[in-house]
Amino acid sequence: MTNASLSRETLLPKLAAHVLEHGLGGASLRPLAKAAGTSDRMLIYHFGNKETLISDLLEYIAGIYSAALDMALGETRPATRQECFERILALGRGPAMQPFMVLWWEIVAGSARGLPGYKEAAEQMMAKQLVWLEGQMPEDDPDPAGGARYLLTLIEGSLMLTVVGHAQTAREGLLASDLAPS
Repeated sequence: MTNASLSRETLLPKLAAHVLEHGLGGASLRPLAKAAGTSDRMLIYHFGNKETLISDLLEYIAGIYSAALDMALGETRPATRQECFERILALGRGPAMQPFMVLWWEIVAGSARGLPGYKEAAEQMMAKQLVWLEGQMPEDDPDPAGGARYLLTLIEGSLMLTVVGHAQTAREGLLASDLAPS
């Protein structure tokens, strides 16, 4: 690919593949440029600065994640919150979503550490996820926004417990809430 054919649209898929494989820890300009087949100067040319590049990249990856969720969940809305929860949790635990989950926990850790840009990225991603999840609530849900917040809390907690080796703790906790996956 020549520098003339480079654009944000052609760079973002290559950058996303690199970050999903290697994480954000290796997201300095040189490795990113190498993964995209260009120079660090060209990345700055197209994105303005590293902060904008990372922000745009995370937004792009969040879009890929949302599209994958939409495809996996299908066009039929769940009939209950429990069905919605089960579908999303099963998908989140699946191998195709693991690179996204690992990246998400890296963003969460960066936010907890106060690393520049991480908290803002996490806040934006959660806001978008809540809007998406609200759209997944059953048609007759009396409080879709409340249901989305409730399920997001359960999903995030369940996935985190699974990642740290406490899948049984998550299952037992969900049984206590009557939301255990079938």
